Amino acid sequence: MMPTGAHTIPPGDMFATTRWTMVLAAGQRSTPESDLALEELCRTYWYPLYAYVRRRGHTKEDAEDLTQAFFARLLEKNSLEGLSSERGKFRAFLLAALKHFLANEWDRASRQKRGGGSVHLSLDWESGDERYQCEVVDTLSPDLQYDRAWAVTLLERVVARLRDEHAAEQKAELFDALKPFLTMEKGAIPYATVATTLGMSEGAARVAVHRLRQRYREVLRAEIAQTLADPSAVTEELQALFASFAS
Repeated sequence: MMPTGAHTIPPGDMFATTRWTMVLAAGQRSTPESDLALEELCRTYWYPLYAYVRRRGHTKEDAEDLTQAFFARLLEKNSLEGLSSERGKFRAFLLAALKHFLANEWDRASRQKRGGGSVHLSLDWESGDERYQCEVVDTLSPDLQYDRAWAVTLLERVVARLRDEHAAEQKAELFDALKPFLTMEKGAIPYATVATTLGMSEGAARVAVHRLRQRYREVLRAEIAQTLADPSAVTEELQALFASFAS
């Protein structure tokens, strides 16, 4: 396992210039950097929007068309006008913008060919629909379905980033063995079993799990920060996202 501080994010760097801050700073005069940041955010968080549109009652095909058309409009115009209370959170901005789009652009969007518009994001629609069928909760409102899908997407991104870090250090097998313990209560982790599996002492297994969980928290907060304009709002956003699982 890596030394405790090997991947630690310097306090000043974690929130220095987030992707969303970069987009906001560009305003109506987008820059190549802000355009790239916005596209990366959209490519990462497309599924919660798709899930929201599906939850609103649209078919799989219409949801694909609408989501793609929404991104085309957003990325072509870098349309940030009308931001108010949503300004600090990309999650809130994106949903507000999508609601406005759905209310005003359905007729135009429905006349476009699949993936119409000069901007096209290559997205895995098939797996998106399979995921929606597995995750949809009939008792949730579209807004809560969106928040829950956003939280799940965020966690998946964190786990993927952690695995990439370990793979780069030739420790992918170690990560795969320890990953299940990220979601277990500390007292429930069978350290003796982990130690046997990994061929290490129980004390070393405890240290390995502790370091992975510590890094997980760092990466989680860093990923959330990328979608916020205000660094102090990370804890609040974290609480809001995971509150969706209590609904």
